[in-house]
Amino acid sequence: MVFYEILQHQAGSTAWDGDLSKHASTILYLHAAQKDLSDFHQVMVQWLAYSKLYQSLEFNSSCLLHQITSIEYQWVQERLRPEQREELAESFQTLLAYGLSVLRKYRIVFPLSSARSTHRLQSLLRVLLQVCKMKAFQELCNLTPSLRQMVMDALKSGTTEWFAMQKHHLKPIVKTMEEHGKALARLLVEVNGDLQQCHKIWNKFFINTVKVDLFSIAYMELQELVSHHVKEELSEIDSGMSHLTAENLFQLYLSLKELYRMRGFLSKRDGPLALTDFHQWFKEAIPKWLQKTYTIALERTQRAIQVDKLTPLGELTKHSTSTVDLSTCYAQIVKTWQQLDWPDPEEAFMIMVKFVEDMCKIALTYCKLIKTRAEELSRNQEDEGDAANRLCIVVNNVEQLRLLILKLPAQLDWGRMEQQLGGIVEPEQIQHTLHNQLQGTVTCLDHEIRDVVQTLANKLDAGISRHIQELAASSDSRDPEDSVIPLMKFLELELQYMNQHLVQENFNCLLDLLWNHILSVLTAAAKQQFSSSRYYRKLQFALQSLELCFHAEGCGLPTNALHTAEFMDLEKELELRSAPSRTLIQQYFNERIREQLEIDSEKYGAVTIKALYRPSEQKLRIEVLNAVNLIPLDSNGSSDPFVQLTLEPRHMFPEVVARTTQCQKNELHPLFDEAFEFLVPPEKCQQDGACLLLTVFDYDTVGANDLEGEAFFPLCDVPGLTGEEEVADAGRVPQTRLPLMHPKPTGDPILKLLESRKGDKEAQAFVKLRKQRAKQSKESV
Repeated sequence: MVFYEILQHQAGSTAWDGDLSKHASTILYLHAAQKDLSDFHQVMVQWLAYSKLYQSLEFNSSCLLHQITSIEYQWVQERLRPEQREELAESFQTLLAYGLSVLRKYRIVFPLSSARSTHRLQSLLRVLLQVCKMKAFQELCNLTPSLRQMVMDALKSGTTEWFAMQKHHLKPIVKTMEEHGKALARLLVEVNGDLQQCHKIWNKFFINTVKVDLFSIAYMELQELVSHHVKEELSEIDSGMSHLTAENLFQLYLSLKELYRMRGFLSKRDGPLALTDFHQWFKEAIPKWLQKTYTIALERTQRAIQVDKLTPLGELTKHSTSTVDLSTCYAQIVKTWQQLDWPDPEEAFMIMVKFVEDMCKIALTYCKLIKTRAEELSRNQEDEGDAANRLCIVVNNVEQLRLLILKLPAQLDWGRMEQQLGGIVEPEQIQHTLHNQLQGTVTCLDHEIRDVVQTLANKLDAGISRHIQELAASSDSRDPEDSVIPLMKFLELELQYMNQHLVQENFNCLLDLLWNHILSVLTAAAKQQFSSSRYYRKLQFALQSLELCFHAEGCGLPTNALHTAEFMDLEKELELRSAPSRTLIQQYFNERIREQLEIDSEKYGAVTIKALYRPSEQKLRIEVLNAVNLIPLDSNGSSDPFVQLTLEPRHMFPEVVARTTQCQKNELHPLFDEAFEFLVPPEKCQQDGACLLLTVFDYDTVGANDLEGEAFFPLCDVPGLTGEEEVADAGRVPQTRLPLMHPKPTGDPILKLLESRKGDKEAQAFVKLRKQRAKQSKESV
């Protein structure tokens, strides 16, 4: 009756709920009545029929659970004859053996491709558990091992059988090293996939129902089988493995690494695993792996450059396609390092060194090839703008590469590696092999960037020089602002173009090179011997305009980058050359006053004075007290000194005549003690460059007097000039000791500039006087 119901059920055997039709139930009821069968015996008969058919025609296990519950509720052992007890015990053992055989092959019997597989497995486990918990089973089958142990044994043997089947199924037909490598890699993929299913899907059903950790059983068995099989297969692959074999072995290594990582899901583990130190099996393959990684990255880089048109990727992206491909190559190398994750720190360090060497070599090769590519694309084109644009792209590409290189320490996690190497590798070795090598490559890339930017700058240098020369040659009658317009238009146009095609950092580098070139050209123009101050005012206005252009309201070069020593020297030079002659004369005396303050020895002697200004009388009073340590200029080893007092510059004190002390015969330490008064207004004494010039001469009866030395005293420092006349009344006017000095033997720049102004009589007269003084110094010292 049950067999018939299962076969006739329209929805399929597994959907049958275990109920018989009314006709079948009636016939069975009448038959039981005729045979005088009790309810308990009827339940026993139903169990025997259902359990036997369950082993050949699978149906819903809830049908068995109903029979089990009925037997447990009505169990009375004494009412069964011996042969009936044996038959019932055999049905229990048979069903249990069938269930364990199904569990042994659960991977095949319950495929995950079927939606009800997990439910069917769980139902089977419940049936087996309920059978073993029955009083009837415990009394009739008391020598049977525990269900938990039987399930564990079944799962272990089933795992071994499954691995053997997979190994046989994946066994290569062609016996080559490459095929063996592929077969091993595919086998590990199957093993890892099976263990993941055990952990994520099946394990919870076994643990919740029969308290069996399926994952731990399968993992311990499979890692042992895998270890033995992989070592056996690898022993047949010699050191002369091909690149293809090495590539397959890398996939095998990654799969083993994933398998070993899953040990963390074990509930408990005693002792080392068979897979411990599995990485040592692949040491001979590491050089092949590294070479393969480098070769692939280099070939991809070369192909990327061959198809690169050196055009920007977009409006906001100023580098071209090859840098994107290069970035992908570097990312793949970094991924390979991360996948490798070599456990031995010292060996991992050597692998890292090789990776860094290869990435640096690829970077330098890229620089060489991308420059060659730019030359190839520009060789047959006459448009200089396109050539310059390609050079800009080359600069941006190399800059992008430099940024990639600088990210490597973080991407490769050097910090963690250095921590692992503590006490194994010296910090100096890490610095030398990794950091210094990377920094050396960055320096080379910086040089390449600078070199290409210099090429771009050279293309603009000729135009800049031409416009500055045209500016210098323009008529003096032309307004300086009008003269500088062509230069500024040229620069603004070119710089706007370069700014659109260069990243900011390299654009600033270009600005820096152009700025230095402009300073050198302007300096050369400033050194030309032109007497017109208007000529230098044009150059000065050009320098100011260029400074504003290159600063670009903070978007260009910063102020400190513009105001270099060369800039300051040029600015000072142009300011001097554009200044009127009288201003230059005042500047000359300012320089002498500054020089006077810096003298720290009395090589030519010294003169001591007192100075006081009386505001009420508008008189400047000078007392010449003495001179000391003068140089003997006469043949008798002495001198006849006297002091000449003049107020300088002469154009500021045209009506003040020079004064002279008495001559002291045969004295090197003369005591003069003479006072002189000069009628001058206070505001003139406070003007820039105003000073008292004290000139000590050696009187000669025949010929010109010899120069002992001169000293410059600033009039703005005279006491009483600001109205403090009470100082003099108190008798507290300080003495001032002034070391003597001589004119510079090589001449003074300001004097040379004044001398070049041939049409300026005042300038020529001043230069003549100072030359005469220098001649006296040359003859006497």
